Amino acid sequence: MRKRFIGPAGLLAVAALVLSGCASIPDAIKGSSPTPQQDLLRVMNAPQLYVGQESRFGGKVVKVSNLTGRTRLEIATQPLDSSAQPMLSAASVGRIFADVNGFVDPVDLNNQMVTVVGSIKGTEKGKVGDADYQFVVVNVIGYQRWHLTQQVVMPPQPIDPWIWYGPPRGRHGGYWGPGPWWYNNSTPAQVQTILTE
Repeated sequence: MRKRFIGPAGLLAVAALVLSGCASIPDAIKGSSPTPQQDLLRVMNAPQLYVGQESRFGGKVVKVSNLTGRTRLEIATQPLDSSAQPMLSAASVGRIFADVNGFVDPVDLNNQMVTVVGSIKGTEKGKVGDADYQFVVVNVIGYQRWHLTQQVVMPPQPIDPWIWYGPPRGRHGGYWGPGPWWYNNSTPAQVQTILTE
């Protein structure tokens, strides 16, 4: 019986499949809709069409205002990944006002990365610096604060390059030799910033 070996491309495909199955959205921001609205540009172009619809947006909190009975977060939004985390390398799509019931201490959320889920209330005029801006307003029912973490990413390591080559049909012997997947990787490790719960 001949043994089959998986090459580096096959190993990467298996790893990607396993990791994609691990992506899950935290309970606090799952919401009740299977597909909350996440396209802020679409909402900004016709906000009246989305009033009352559940949405999920995330990004960096640039301002926290404590109002009577609620806390307003001004969020510079970014696209979300499959875990509903803001994509750190993406540019801001636009800004929203996210209204959270009750008091939230600004120290806990100012300049932090968050994802919020809640219904779209409409729009409100405001300012970004001296410029007038039309903010989409979301009534928040849940939010997740993310923590910036750094991790070291090691390059793929070489696989044992030697395999046993059996003899051709009807012959005796065989030999050890380099496998078809052998490679030499001299890429240095990299430090990557990621978001965690």
